[in-house]
Amino acid sequence: MARPRSEDKRNAILSAATRVFAEQGLAAPTAKIAREAGVAEGTLFTYFANKDELLNQLYLELKYEMREVMSEGLRRVDEEDLRELAHRFWVAYIDWGVMHPHKRKVVSTLTLSDRISTENRVAGAAAFAVFNSRLHNSVEQGLICSPSSNFVGALLGAIAEVTMDFVAREPERAAHYREAGFEAFWKSVSA
Repeated sequence: MARPRSEDKRNAILSAATRVFAEQGLAAPTAKIAREAGVAEGTLFTYFANKDELLNQLYLELKYEMREVMSEGLRRVDEEDLRELAHRFWVAYIDWGVMHPHKRKVVSTLTLSDRISTENRVAGAAAFAVFNSRLHNSVEQGLICSPSSNFVGALLGAIAEVTMDFVAREPERAAHYREAGFEAFWKSVSA
């Protein structure tokens, strides 16, 4: 009879995978991840059938975590105030990225990886459906000047990465960089 799977072991594997992939890239061996998680390599494959499944599940876990963190701030904002909505999303994103540099690095790497399935990319994007829908509608209504909501999202991501790098380098100026980054983003897209 197979042993029941433990949520703690699964989480330990995902946590170890985040650290190892952040340090060594996606080519890192699963044996290293298993060692870091304190489990046998065979145990890792009890939870994830293969490395691609591990990568895809890690991608989704990180996207869902980001959604939870960013959604918290969005619940307290007037939906009519697009700038405030974007600002709260921005602050939560920057804070998450700075607090979790390994997760930030891995989610960026996984986003560019061809090993993430189309189905999981769609699920990862769906995690941000409320914000993405608002962004799309704002572009359609001319409230944001951009060729597309995807372009706005990519611009937000690029400016956020620079902002997170500066916040991490100079934490004493975190508030300044966070606001300067947001202003740069907002001025680039506001109508």
